[in-house]
Amino acid sequence: MKKVLLAITVLFITATSISAQILEPVKWQFGAKKVNENEAVVFMKAVIDNGWHIYSQNIEEGGPIKTSFSFVPSTDYTLVGQPAEPKPKTKHEEVFGMDVSYFEKEVVFQQKIKLKKGATTVKGTVEFMACDATQCLPPDEMEFTVAVK
Repeated sequence: MKKVLLAITVLFITATSISAQILEPVKWQFGAKKVNENEAVVFMKAVIDNGWHIYSQNIEEGGPIKTSFSFVPSTDYTLVGQPAEPKPKTKHEEVFGMDVSYFEKEVVFQQKIKLKKGATTVKGTVEFMACDATQCLPPDEMEFTVAVK
């Protein structure tokens, strides 16, 4: 009897752990390219699973969590403006009572930097929120480090 009960318990734990998978519908990739001796561009690419989306950096207050980037200050470079993004899709979302801009499948954000020396490392974080047609995941934050050579 104890063996049967143990076997049922193991099967139950295995089944619940398989069904309780963590959703990670957005994968990030980071890179950089020198434009010339004094300038470079840092690329921050989100690859988004089918049916999911993330929001633009330009969302009004009261809406979803917008995608945002923060960079660790450095004496090796200065940021030039804000991160650029391509033209997003826009739709009205009743849950927020407003039009919101978002990206599906993939999006590449670009941050220009002015170099104070030839090579450096750019560190920062990206905060974003992923949603599909039925749910939004809690906001997520990811650290990144990019070598500029």
